[in-house]
Amino acid sequence: MKPTGDDVAGLIARSTPAVRRRDAETLTALMQEITGREPQTWGTIIGFGSCHYRYPTGTEGDSGLLGFAPRKAATTIYLFDGVDAHADALAALGPHTTGVGCLYIKDLEQVDLDVLRGILERSLAWVEAGGTDQVQLTVTG
Repeated sequence: MKPTGDDVAGLIARSTPAVRRRDAETLTALMQEITGREPQTWGTIIGFGSCHYRYPTGTEGDSGLLGFAPRKAATTIYLFDGVDAHADALAALGPHTTGVGCLYIKDLEQVDLDVLRGILERSLAWVEAGGTDQVQLTVTG
């Protein structure tokens, strides 16, 4: 995937319901602060920075270092290191659901933002350290 260059503010403004717009604004500021990078669109994902990933299978591509998508059902936060790496923190986060590498939050005001910040900071550090033998990551931007 590559950055699409679409307007981040426009993507946020088109997000529904209203809670997704509010949460997208909060997450944009939080991830920008954590990464020190400007937000950019990757399709319907808002990403920060960029990296190249490569799996032992040969699958490879590009992605943001951190990113999220304001989906209708919930905001999806992408974690390259997977949700299992954050099991203890997730227990203290507040209402959420998970996939293998995704954290789904319906209302950011109901979760502990300090816990979320810690999860995001640890995930970013993992990416910046290059991943593991299961996925090699190279920061490109």
